[in-house]
Amino acid sequence: MSAEIDRGTLLRRASLIALFGNAILALVKIGTGIWAGSLAVLGDGIDSSTDVVIAGLSLFVAGVVARPADSDHPWGHGRAETVATTALAFILFFAGGQLVLSGLGNLLRPEPLRIPDPAALVVTAISMAGKGFLAWTQFRYGRRADSAMLRANGKNMAGDILISAAVLAGLFLAVAAGIPAADPVAAVLVGLWVVRNAFGIFREANLELMDGNADTSLYTLLFDAVRAVPGAGKPHRARMRRIAGAWDIDLDIEVDGAMTVRDSHELAGAVEREIRRRVENVLDIVVHVEPAGASGSESHEGGEGYGLDEGSLDWDGEL
Repeated sequence: MSAEIDRGTLLRRASLIALFGNAILALVKIGTGIWAGSLAVLGDGIDSSTDVVIAGLSLFVAGVVARPADSDHPWGHGRAETVATTALAFILFFAGGQLVLSGLGNLLRPEPLRIPDPAALVVTAISMAGKGFLAWTQFRYGRRADSAMLRANGKNMAGDILISAAVLAGLFLAVAAGIPAADPVAAVLVGLWVVRNAFGIFREANLELMDGNADTSLYTLLFDAVRAVPGAGKPHRARMRRIAGAWDIDLDIEVDGAMTVRDSHELAGAVEREIRRRVENVLDIVVHVEPAGASGSESHEGGEGYGLDEGSLDWDGEL
């Protein structure tokens, strides 16, 4: 079984666990929230319902990512995961915003607020345990598949534990201390937390969609790999972009201008092998060979204007 198929299997397995686990939690919390009269528990259930949608989306994406490259998608279908992660962020933002509005609406309503039934406390405590297990599975499979989507889902579910803790605190104040306003206040806080997480997930996915890379230490590994190959020098116009957990790398190197095409080709192959040895999860590498002295400073001064060279990093490997 190929690595790509293995990765698709991991994505599907994690998505199925999230789908059924969140479906059960969502049904229990929504039913209890309506019956017990707790807006915070109802909102927590709605948040779990968005996780069900996310898990379904993940299942669909797992099938798309597993497809081989074709004439329309020569780099494969890995970016479907990034697009799905962006959609996940918008779903969370909408759910969190709706919860904030509902909580504020209850607080501003002139009618007296109802104290929730104590059963809501038990359901919320069970929800925290269930979400802890689901978050662990998403992080575990996310690491194994190197999936930004699963890691984002794991962060979302870990955040759900804090959400349930806020709901539990609000319910305790409402039920034990007789402060009914604590329940909608907890709902508003939950909504704001969901919106915050949505922004964070969108920012991470947008970096990948824009072919960005926040981990500049990888460029240090790249340049060190070039220096480790005798005859290869001055790595420049280096670019690294992430596609479905793997790195697509382009860079130029300088070689002796008197080398034959065959020798320079073999040298470029040696550079590629050294990069793969030092950098994990490499999808593809393109090494362009130039005669020594040909590059000058064109990548920064009026030239093509893209990519990094060793001069782009300071002594500790930061931009």
